[in-house]
Amino acid sequence: MQAIGFYFALPFIYFISILPFPVLYLLSDFVFVLIYYVIGYRRSVVTENMHNSFPEKSKEEIAVLRKKFYRYLTDLILETFKTLTISKTSMLKHCRMNEGSIQLMNKFYHEKKSCILVLGHLGNWEWGGNTFSATCKHPLYVIYHPLENQYFNRLVVGMRTRFGTKLIEMKNTFRDMISTANEVNATAFIADQTPPPESAYWTKFLNQETPVFQGTEKIARKLNYPVVNITVKRVHRGYYDLCAEVLCEGPASTSEGEISELHTRKLEEQIRLQPETWLWSHRRWKHKRPG
Repeated sequence: MQAIGFYFALPFIYFISILPFPVLYLLSDFVFVLIYYVIGYRRSVVTENMHNSFPEKSKEEIAVLRKKFYRYLTDLILETFKTLTISKTSMLKHCRMNEGSIQLMNKFYHEKKSCILVLGHLGNWEWGGNTFSATCKHPLYVIYHPLENQYFNRLVVGMRTRFGTKLIEMKNTFRDMISTANEVNATAFIADQTPPPESAYWTKFLNQETPVFQGTEKIARKLNYPVVNITVKRVHRGYYDLCAEVLCEGPASTSEGEISELHTRKLEEQIRLQPETWLWSHRRWKHKRPG
């Protein structure tokens, strides 16, 4: 059944990927109507997440934000399909790394320092990884969860590695990072996923008790790699700026929880600036703090 579903969907996905951008966004407008008005995809989850995150906003303000989010979500989905066939030139036109961020990464590379990159599901993180690999000297490794459908998983892996990015399965993160310790590289952690509550670091995030994966902090402290925050900021429809900012240059000297707080606070700050571009449909708060 996995194969049947994949080979049925594949021609449509490739067709979407070759559409010119103006046509792609016309299609996105149509898909928005289906997802928002007809299907109502995870509407209750999105509404609850937004109300709890922004208690100061009225129901009317939440309704406006929710609609903006779904408009962006459909753009994001189709932009991700576009990754299958987009050229490097077009990729760097639509998602560019600013000059200050390039200089920062060049500095670390010339100092022979590997880095840990931390980011969230904010903006087009898929394009962000491709742009980093196409722009920076550091080879990029991205931590990921394989999809259950092996056929779609191969498709996604191909999309993410087209411009040189390499992938590391989450369960092999530390082992694989140790195996490449003689190489100057960058490893990207998407830090706003939901860990098991018992092993998480707990903090306030968007007005709620939230579990945070400790792996980013623990590995940074063990390897003493500088921690760099990455933001994929939407400039306007179809265009993004990739920004890098140092959160911590010497993780080995930090106290427990310090790095987790740094990247969580930074992500929260970024979400408040462009809330419609965060993945509100994710069940981020499905766990309660133990005890």
